[in-house]
Parts: sequence; structure tokens; C-alpha cells
Amino acid sequence: MPKVSKQSATNVQEFGPVTDRREEMNGYTVEFVSFGADADLDGPLQSLPDGKCQCPHWGYVIAGRMRFVFGDHEEVYEAGDAFYQPPGHRPYVDAGTELLQFSPTDALARTEQAIIDWMGRQQDGAPQ
Repeated sequence: MPKVSKQSATNVQEFGPVTDRREEMNGYTVEFVSFGADADLDGPLQSLPDGKCQCPHWGYVIAGRMRFVFGDHEEVYEAGDAFYQPPGHRPYVDAGTELLQFSPTDALARTEQAIIDWMGRQQDGAPQ
């Protein structure tokens, strides 16, 4: 049976104050994510339909607080909460939050590519 821990994850990425430790397992990406500062993806998500994340996520908040905003409501999760978020959300995460998250690898890759493309356009000075 495959397994991964925060310490054994082989793919570690630093995005400023955010550290993402991840591993792909049977079509899902398992992420251990730590936020050293408040985070939102409103800008980068603009390149996705309706400016919202199109990837579903299942997870557990280890520490801190996060919220997901939908068109008609928002959901708040704090340390000790498990969550599922369907496509169509905007995430906001407080500094000091740590979470464990599971996402379909293909859907997550499409979302991340859209964010990377948006960031590249910002660095090039191209219009959003």
C-alpha cells in the first residue's frame, strides 16, 4: 500500500511564504502545505472559468484557518476540521495554517498551469 508523510514527500516547492510538500499516489496528489503569510488566489484564478478553482479538494486542517468562497456562501475551516470542496471555489488561507490536501492529479495540474501562465503574464507586463 503506498504511503507518504510530510517528511517523505519527494516534491518540495517554495512559493514565497508557502511550502508545498507533495507526492502523487494512484491518480491523486497528496499535499502537505504550510502558509507563512495570508494567501489568496484571486488574481491567479482569473484565468480559470468564473475566476474560481476548478479542482475538487479533500483535506484536513492541521493548524490555522482557511475559508472557501462560493458565489452564494462561504465555508470556514479551522484546525481539526476535515473538508471537501467541489470545483467553483476561491480559497483564502490565514498565516500559520497547515493542511493536508488530496486532489485529482490531472485537475490539479490544469489549475496549477493556469496559475503559472497568469504569473508569467504578470512578470512580462502583459494584460491580465
